[in-house]
Amino acid sequence: MQIIKREEYLKKIRPYYEIDDLIKVISGVRRCGKSTLLGQIKEEIKEKGVRDDHIIEINFEDYGYEKIRSADKMYKYIKSRILDDDKYYIFIDEIQHVRGFEKVINSFRATTNCSIFVTGSNSKLLSGKLGSLLVGRCIEFKINPFSFKEAYNYQLESGNNVSPYDYIEDYLTYGGFPERFKFKGENEVKEYLKQTYEAIINRDIIGEKSKINKQQFLNISSYILKNSGELFSPDSIMRYFERENNKFIERSTIYSYLDKMEEACLINRVKRYDIKGKKLMRYIEKDYVTDLGLKRINTDSLEIGKSYYLESAIYNELINRGYTVYVGKTYKGEIDFVVTSLDKKCYIQVSYLLASEEIIEREYSAFKSIKDACPKFVLSLDRLDFSYNGIKHINIVDFLLGKVDIYLS
Repeated sequence: MQIIKREEYLKKIRPYYEIDDLIKVISGVRRCGKSTLLGQIKEEIKEKGVRDDHIIEINFEDYGYEKIRSADKMYKYIKSRILDDDKYYIFIDEIQHVRGFEKVINSFRATTNCSIFVTGSNSKLLSGKLGSLLVGRCIEFKINPFSFKEAYNYQLESGNNVSPYDYIEDYLTYGGFPERFKFKGENEVKEYLKQTYEAIINRDIIGEKSKINKQQFLNISSYILKNSGELFSPDSIMRYFERENNKFIERSTIYSYLDKMEEACLINRVKRYDIKGKKLMRYIEKDYVTDLGLKRINTDSLEIGKSYYLESAIYNELINRGYTVYVGKTYKGEIDFVVTSLDKKCYIQVSYLLASEEIIEREYSAFKSIKDACPKFVLSLDRLDFSYNGIKHINIVDFLLGKVDIYLS
C-alpha cells in the first residue's frame, strides 16, 4: 500500500521532537493511522543520526508485548533498554492497554534523558489520571483518518488521475480510513469498514468485563452514526429504540452511550452558540462522525441528506486546521457553523448544490439576523461563484484541497 506522509500533522509535532519535558500524546480513532504517523516520526528522528539502540518501541496491539501489559513490567522493560546517559526516544503505541501507565511515563520524563511519544484510541486520554499527573507536562495531537486532500493525493500517487470534483463522491461515501484504500470493490470496502467498526466497539468500548448491553449499544450507536450531522434529540432516539425493540431506554443511558462513542473517537459532539447573546449554550446540538465510512455502513442510502455528509467533512476539516467549531443559533433559525480562533470568528453555511432560487434564498437568508461584521461563507459543490451581498461562496472541493480558504475577523 502506498504510504502518504502525513505532513499536516508532522509539521505540528516536529517542534517537540527534542523537548524532553513534554510527553507527546497522539490520540485518535482506531485505524486512523496513528501507528503509521508514529513510524514516520521515528524515521525522521533516525535521519538525524539517532542510533537504533537508542530508540525504544512498544506496540500494545502486538501480542509480542502481551507479557509487559502492566505498569511494573513496562517500567522494567524500558529501564532495561536504557544503558547510558545519551538521549533515548521512547515510542509506545496504544498505551491505554496498560493500567497505571501514567506513573511510568512520568517517571521516565522526570528522571531520564528521553523524548517520549505515546498513542491512544481514547479522546479522554488526557482528562483522567494522565492529565492530572502531568499538568503542563504533555501536549496532545488529535489525529483523524485521511482528510479529503490526503485521500485525493493517495489516488494521484497510486496512478489514478481522477478529477477531485468527481472523487469527492467516493470520499463522502467511504471516508478516509487509510487501509480502506487497499480494497477496490464496494463490497470489500464496506466489509472492511464494518470490521473496523466492530473492532472499535469490541476493543475500545465493550471489553470483556464491561456491563454494557452490547446489542442495545449497537442499536443506539448505529442510529447516532446514521443521523450524524442532524439536530440531536434524545427523545427521538428513545422513540426509535422503543419502536424497533419494544423496550424503553433511559435518557441517562443514551447520554452514557454518547460519552462512550466520543471517548472512542467515533464522534465529536458540538455545542450550540447563541449568536445574538454571544454566549455558548450548555447543551449539545449535533454530533459529527469522525469518518464518513462509519456513517455510510449505518445508512441505507447516500442520497439521504447529502448535505449532512458534506457538513461532517467540513467539520472534520475545520477541526484539523485547529479551529473551534460550534453550531450557531440565530433568532429565527440556525447557522451550520460558528468557527472561532482566539477572539475572531466567521459563519459558515453548507449546501450540497445551490440548484434553485429557493435553495439559494434559504442558505443566504440564514445570515440575515446576524448584525456583526464577521465574515460569512456559503460552501457548496457548485463550481460557479455565487458570492453576493458580502457573503462569499466557496467550492467545497477547492476548500478541502486548500486552494481557497476562509478567514476570520
